Amino acid sequence: MAREGLPDHPRLHRQVRPGPAGHGRPGAPQQEEERRLNPIPAEPTGGLVERLTAALPQTQCTRCGYPDCQTYAEAIAEGRAEINQCPPGGAEGVRRLAALTGRPALPLSPEHGLEAPRQLAVIDEDWCIGCTLCIKACPADCIVGAPKQMHLIVAAQCTGCELCIPACPVDCISLVNASGEATGWSAWSAPQADEALQRYRFRQQRIERDKRENDARLQAKAEAKLADLPAASQITDPALLDRKRAMIEAALARARAKRGEA
Repeated sequence: MAREGLPDHPRLHRQVRPGPAGHGRPGAPQQEEERRLNPIPAEPTGGLVERLTAALPQTQCTRCGYPDCQTYAEAIAEGRAEINQCPPGGAEGVRRLAALTGRPALPLSPEHGLEAPRQLAVIDEDWCIGCTLCIKACPADCIVGAPKQMHLIVAAQCTGCELCIPACPVDCISLVNASGEATGWSAWSAPQADEALQRYRFRQQRIERDKRENDARLQAKAEAKLADLPAASQITDPALLDRKRAMIEAALARARAKRGEA
């Protein structure tokens, strides 16, 4: 279901593609690729990763081919990625990464996107069906709404990552120019990047917390059922009850092992 007459919008988003650890030229042997990239700096990789992460715009757009900005920074620090794979940072972003790594400032990789003015996502309220898929896709948690209710994008918090666009099943999200002719870091600021990173990390922590709490609820429910299985089950055959008890115990053991519990 798509809007009729909806004008085409440039989709610069590049989704993460699974592949080998190296993200260089297709088909290049791993050793040749590592030689092509500059050697890893002698300093501890962790410190370099922190500085590289701070030099990225924190849109978490995945156009670089990695799940988020820090993962891309880690790949650069380990010699697995080029420094020209971040379209939101543009040419200035490449220069910043070059200064940190000692590598030459390459032109922005067209495979990963083009440097362009910063975009803001806008939801057409007449077409929003309240599916919440865009809310789940937003790395900055800047979309508010509830199931079957119209959603709203908080413009001041939108990074222009475009991840909400492919998530929308009715194509009700469009992009508007938010920076005029300014592109790259000229269209974005360090305070905005810091806020975006904080929101992204808070979102990741919330997702992990929600998962832990849900797992704990399911475990408590299973343990309560196991404590008095005959009363909690409609099964009366003792052999079938024993089989069900063994299945529940095995499931609980797997859950504990996954969490690293004894």
